[in-house]
Amino acid sequence: MSEAADVIVVGGGNAALCAALAAAESGARVVVLERAPEAEAGGNSAFTAGAIRFAYRGVEDLRAVMPDLSDDEIARTDFGTYTEDQFFDDMFRVTQNRTDPALCETLVRSSFPTLRWMRDKGVRFQPIYSRQAFKVDGKFKFWGGLTVEAWGGGPGLVAALTAACRAQGIDIRYESRAVRLLYDGRAVRGVEVKTPARRYLLGGATVILASGGFEADPEMRTRYLGPGWELAKVRGARFNGGDGIKMALAIGAAPAGNWSGCHAVGWDFNAPEFGDLAVGDGFQKHSYPFGVMVNAAGRRFVDEGADFRNYTYAKYGRVILAQPGNFAWQIFDAKVLHLLRDEYRIRQVTKRRAETLEALAPQLDGVDAAAFLAGIRAYNAAIRRDIPFNPNVKDGRRTEGLAVPKSNWANPLEDPPFEAYQVGCGITFTFGGLRIDAGARVLDQDLRPIPGLYAAGELVGGLFYFNYPGGTGLMSGAVFGKLAGTTASADLPALRHNEPAALLPTSSLA
Repeated sequence: MSEAADVIVVGGGNAALCAALAAAESGARVVVLERAPEAEAGGNSAFTAGAIRFAYRGVEDLRAVMPDLSDDEIARTDFGTYTEDQFFDDMFRVTQNRTDPALCETLVRSSFPTLRWMRDKGVRFQPIYSRQAFKVDGKFKFWGGLTVEAWGGGPGLVAALTAACRAQGIDIRYESRAVRLLYDGRAVRGVEVKTPARRYLLGGATVILASGGFEADPEMRTRYLGPGWELAKVRGARFNGGDGIKMALAIGAAPAGNWSGCHAVGWDFNAPEFGDLAVGDGFQKHSYPFGVMVNAAGRRFVDEGADFRNYTYAKYGRVILAQPGNFAWQIFDAKVLHLLRDEYRIRQVTKRRAETLEALAPQLDGVDAAAFLAGIRAYNAAIRRDIPFNPNVKDGRRTEGLAVPKSNWANPLEDPPFEAYQVGCGITFTFGGLRIDAGARVLDQDLRPIPGLYAAGELVGGLFYFNYPGGTGLMSGAVFGKLAGTTASADLPALRHNEPAALLPTSSLA
């Protein structure tokens, strides 16, 4: 073996870096293999806005993770509570009761302690005033169970975790792609690494896979998600091609979870094929609950107000992809323009604006203008205008008598100017992955742990089905990353006690 470490972490995002930090706490020698160059490091974590969902009982819990929260901020804000029971309810509701109970319990029960641990490692957090709170009667009120984001968003989170790793002496290697697990038929003994300059074997008593899902591989998307998914845009890293999943399955790891499901959102129709770190998550368009979405036929096709966007945005990308031409237009009038999220104001946006709906209709590329105008007239007429509009709660301001209802926040489109934004499907991460036990050990197809192999982050299957509550991706990555690192380092003595067998030749595992 040309090189060796105690713990090898494959991946460079939130889950991977948390795993590395947790493993290093016991004194283990840790090497992190990040496929991307340093300028693009961080996986999908670097493309997020940094929102992170966790259970908290009130302001004192929030102050534990945000000690610089001021008295003035507390006085002018209703942070509410988000209990473990509420977190459980959201997880089971949005996954249609399919989330793995053991994984879900680990996620929920560990969410607050893990956030405190991250804070102790130097990650800073702040309230999400700009995206998760509206001001009513002079006071900000948070909604949807999502209150906190990492300082500096996803890039800030990755930077803070990277700095913490370096402070602990963790070796982070960029442009280092793990291409094969070194497996002797009994245990994983390391990985084969490919860099622009060489290929080499890196031995390790334990290997933690935290390299993301298969969302950046169009062939795998089409094979598992279905026809048409090769047409989706990738919200995040171009390097998340399922490497960790493929390597583990090749040695007999058990697959788990919703392999035909994924997190997919409304994404600017003309966004590039992969995410752009200069734009981050700005291509997303998530204010649709306050307007309407129409397809090429000029018709609404989803209930835009079915729930808070935190609980619908991750599944509506799939619905948009299924529309004729794989696109939709989001339409708003002047009454709600001030409520649109900052992502609607970026320079790289597909936008139309007009003083009348009649003038707007022909500007909606690919849309049947006559059908659009007729549909909006019917929508306006169906609204219960006697019910007051309130963006902070599911206000019940609904339509009646339409084939596709709108259950909340139904405002008539009648006040100029009108704005329209074209969206397609942006895939964030896939839900199918590897089966793990309660210690984040990867299981084989007989449901026994594969000695020396662990997993965390997007490539863990069984947590999300069909949908997910916003902000849970980063939280699950941190929780299971920390768990994988802790378990891997704790297993080191037992794994070292077993003498490694001769490694199989590369050709037999290729």
